[in-house]
Amino acid sequence: MQDDYLIEMANDVSSFFVAARDPAAAATEVMGHIRRFWDPRMRRQIIECWRKGEAGFSDVARAAVALLAADQKPAG
Repeated sequence: MQDDYLIEMANDVSSFFVAARDPAAAATEVMGHIRRFWDPRMRRQIIECWRKGEAGFSDVARAAVALLAADQKPAG
């Protein structure tokens, strides 16, 4: 899947949650949504986009992916 499309998807999810919550709570909700509903390959790819510092993330989406990356269990 294209990186920019995944970032757009994360931003869309973020815009839904940020409307009803403060940014920190919204980031937690977005992280939970991505963890529950995105395919593991998509989760790994969005984390890699974040690690590379790719542009295009909204503030809430960037915070959500940072939480997801911190929450990710090491492989092995």
